[in-house]
Amino acid sequence: MSEKISEKRRYNFCCWFAVLGSAEEAALKAGFPKSSAFTDAAECLKDSECRKLIAEMSRCLSDASSVRAGLRRLAFGSCKDAVTLAFADELPPPDVIGNLDLFNVSEIKRVKGGGVEIKLFDRLKALEKLYELETAQDGRNTAASLIEALSAAEVGGNEDN
Repeated sequence: MSEKISEKRRYNFCCWFAVLGSAEEAALKAGFPKSSAFTDAAECLKDSECRKLIAEMSRCLSDASSVRAGLRRLAFGSCKDAVTLAFADELPPPDVIGNLDLFNVSEIKRVKGGGVEIKLFDRLKALEKLYELETAQDGRNTAASLIEALSAAEVGGNEDN
């Protein structure tokens, strides 16, 4: 791997790539210059250590916990940056916009007359989906406990014979 890419930046790239799945976007989030983001990302992906780290992180993120985290963020997250953006007299510079937390925003569009319309994800729907996910998980845990108990009882019952 090229020495020009720091270990920290490569690690950040791997983290972002595991989450986003987009090489160029992950490179930008990791702090690579826009002019070389694609080629730097390709260089990282050629490195076997980076690929191992990405695979490991992807396995950790592939379970339902990341879905739960996203739903919790939609249900309970702040909308203050979206409100700030909506009521701003002028469009903030790109570096300011890049630092806004717009996770709860589902749509932004400019309306006739110069206004801005910002739609947020439905918190109630996020809560409903979170409840469904939690209930399904509880049901799987209950079923697993029942099977375990029945298996233990069956094993214990066979010893008496």
